[in-house]
Amino acid sequence: MPVFCRHNRFTADCPICSKGTPLDPGRRPARRSPSGSGPRAKAESAAPRAFSGRYVSVGPYEEGEGSYEVRLERVPGGIRLAEWDGSGLRRRAPLLAAEDVASLVERAAEILEERDATRMSEALQAASDPAGREYEAAGAAGDTLGVSRGRSGDFKEELRLESVGDGRVRMGRWLLRPGSGWQLQEAPPMLPAARYAEVIAQAARRGITSRTSDAGDASRL
Repeated sequence: MPVFCRHNRFTADCPICSKGTPLDPGRRPARRSPSGSGPRAKAESAAPRAFSGRYVSVGPYEEGEGSYEVRLERVPGGIRLAEWDGSGLRRRAPLLAAEDVASLVERAAEILEERDATRMSEALQAASDPAGREYEAAGAAGDTLGVSRGRSGDFKEELRLESVGDGRVRMGRWLLRPGSGWQLQEAPPMLPAARYAEVIAQAARRGITSRTSDAGDASRL
């Protein structure tokens, strides 16, 4: 850009020749949307990411006009149990057929380390322990859930495997919040294998993992 314009002025001082150029004092720079913002970016960040790790699955289960499967996934630090459909990971505590729990546990050896796979296998065998079944029947007759207790910060926390009727069970984490009582966390539970083994063992002793029809249990939820 020349220093002097055709009007014999400094180009920067000429209101005619500087108009629309970087020298125009009234020119406003074009606004750009910050990276990572806007409706499209929000939609992309909210979309469930694909899982590329090792897993075993059961299903599919019909729901509405679609279907989903339940995966037992090996993740850093433990196991995740989650529902997946055509859109990806579902943000809720997974529901599956009670009789499919055994299938998941038996196939866990395909993806877990030997120690964790052994824990899961031994947990399922609790259903065949007569002494264990008698203990559970005496201590919690008619109960419809297995529990593994822990803590989440200042809150009490439980991993529960519970019957929800129609031959299905739900695996979910519950938090006890002061003044609010126990609340189900609508997210796939992700915990060490030992926690899953504990809850499955108790559920197996109570017969929860082998039930095929528990319509009356839904009233307990």
